[in-house]
Amino acid sequence: MNPEPPKDIDEYIAGFPPSIQEILQKIRLTIRGAAPEAQETISYRMPTFTLKGNLVHFAAFKNHIGFYPTPTGTERFREELSVYKGGKGSIRFPLDHPIPYDLIRRIVEFRVQENLEKAKARGKKKKG
Repeated sequence: MNPEPPKDIDEYIAGFPPSIQEILQKIRLTIRGAAPEAQETISYRMPTFTLKGNLVHFAAFKNHIGFYPTPTGTERFREELSVYKGGKGSIRFPLDHPIPYDLIRRIVEFRVQENLEKAKARGKKKKG
């Protein structure tokens, strides 16, 4: 692993073979489409989208794409995600199967709503 973390998502993606770059770019565009207001950054050496807090992270590994929508993101879609390995807040999409871009989009949309509602609730607490 490169000792220096990538400066941005473009640099992260550029570090992979073309076939993986294509998947990573499509995931990035899927997230961007579902969360157009989100900011791109690198966190934990992974591409990360933030919107009033962490939204989702993703990363490429030897045999899978890791997708990290927080525990609430995986819990909400538990049934659909049951065909994939994962942990609390993480999912592994195997590279030898089609990547479920539509499911990724729906998870991101859920996480956007969740973060916006949390931020709104925090704002109310400060005023009240």
